Amino acid sequence: MSFFEALEARAKQANSLLCVGLDPHTTELSESSAEAAEAFCLKLIKATSDVAAAYKPNAAFFEVFGAPGAAALGRVIAAIPDGIPVLLDAKRGDIGSTAAAYASAAFDELKVRLPSHRGSKNTSATAMRRCQRSTQVPTAQATGITVNPYMGGDSLDPFLKDASKGAFVLCKTSNPGSNEVQTLKVEGGGAVFEEVAKRAETDWNANKNLGLVVGATDTDALQRARSAAPSLWILAPGVGFQGGDLAATISAAVRPDGLGILLPVSRGISRDADPAAAAVKLRDAINEARTAAMSAPPAVGPAASAALAPYQAEFIEMAMELGVLKFGSFTLKSGRISPYFFNAGLFRTGSSLGRLGQYYAKAIEASGIPFEVLFGPAYKGIPLVSAVAIAMAGLDRDVEFAYNRKEAKDHGEGGLLVGASVADKKCLLIDDVISAGTAVREAVGILNGESAQLAGVVISVDRQERTGAEGAGDMSATQQVQKDLGVPVVSIVTLTHLLEWAKGREDMQEHLDAIAAYRETYGVSD
Repeated sequence: MSFFEALEARAKQANSLLCVGLDPHTTELSESSAEAAEAFCLKLIKATSDVAAAYKPNAAFFEVFGAPGAAALGRVIAAIPDGIPVLLDAKRGDIGSTAAAYASAAFDELKVRLPSHRGSKNTSATAMRRCQRSTQVPTAQATGITVNPYMGGDSLDPFLKDASKGAFVLCKTSNPGSNEVQTLKVEGGGAVFEEVAKRAETDWNANKNLGLVVGATDTDALQRARSAAPSLWILAPGVGFQGGDLAATISAAVRPDGLGILLPVSRGISRDADPAAAAVKLRDAINEARTAAMSAPPAVGPAASAALAPYQAEFIEMAMELGVLKFGSFTLKSGRISPYFFNAGLFRTGSSLGRLGQYYAKAIEASGIPFEVLFGPAYKGIPLVSAVAIAMAGLDRDVEFAYNRKEAKDHGEGGLLVGASVADKKCLLIDDVISAGTAVREAVGILNGESAQLAGVVISVDRQERTGAEGAGDMSATQQVQKDLGVPVVSIVTLTHLLEWAKGREDMQEHLDAIAAYRETYGVSD
């Protein structure tokens, strides 16, 4: 199991996004010693193991005690119960053999021999010392680490070569001085930290074992980092003593699946008179905030981040190249005069359909929506779901797919559905666009009849405009579907992305005012 698979499994099992920081500040210890630091951490582990999604021991607070501190850190890691990921907060950053040595120190050498009762609540420091001498039991070690990416991707390679190990790269930190470098503009208009997030999402993440560190004290940076890296887990320190707002942090960074953000808290738990109660209270507050964030309509307009992932820009350019996306003046079925027109029916060659499937697959991976079967509603959804399933296999994820007939077959295998069984499975619906949501609702009726569960909907373009339908109010068709069905709707791109892409091209400047005016008139409110 990879680091992030283990983290996701633990987050679901404990219903928690709380990461308990093990930071034995000398000011909080009974005495300045490795033994006191160890006892401090063991007490916190015992109090919080029921609600911790992960633990984050800070290497510096152990290293200050020299060799005894390093040994104490190993024993603290060994005391963490099985199944709870351990993220070593070390912020390593170097190149070549030095980086490899750091990785080996964190993942291979920083370990102790375990007793058979690893992580039991009566594990003592003495028992941990005794188990170091045993050779008859397995070892425990950190499986994740924080790293500094500012020497480039090759400095990260030693920490990422093993898919079972994970790393969080410093992206936008919470200290005031971070703005001196991390917010500098790069070519294309984004900030340095956004470039880090984009590269972490794509170039550096071959083994799907990379996350980001983004301070909770800067919600704008959190939003921008999430937009640049839609699928990654974000470690967001700063809630509590540093002043980060919990609800705003969750809202800015949580993924559509309710995961993807880890809230590390140390002093907010360790300094409480009842650490166990403090941890439960924090876990519940985090869950309340993510429930609220998941039920809120997606942000659009100025509040929505318009940062483009590389695959989104490529999709737009392909659509322009094939004439699928055109800019000008077009009369829609609704009677509105639109400055752009998207006709997915023009994806009509094998190569274009193959590329389209790849962009759908990347949007699915970025969304983090858990599902078991892809479902394509007849007729347009049939080639789409086939192309997406093939593309997903190209991403080393071989998934089942199914689609429906317009009329039930009364011979052979019979029935309305073709392909994989959907009974009692989470199905991700693949379609081109949502105009009124009628096709989606019909497909949901079919899935419900097969005892299937709709996990979400994926479309190519979200126009982000009011439908004008009676009773729809100011919501878009996408928002209405999300509200009515209670599932996320993901698109490869939105009108926000189209507008941002157009701003960066000289040949699109003549259309910008018309697009902005159309959005002002018909766009949904945020």
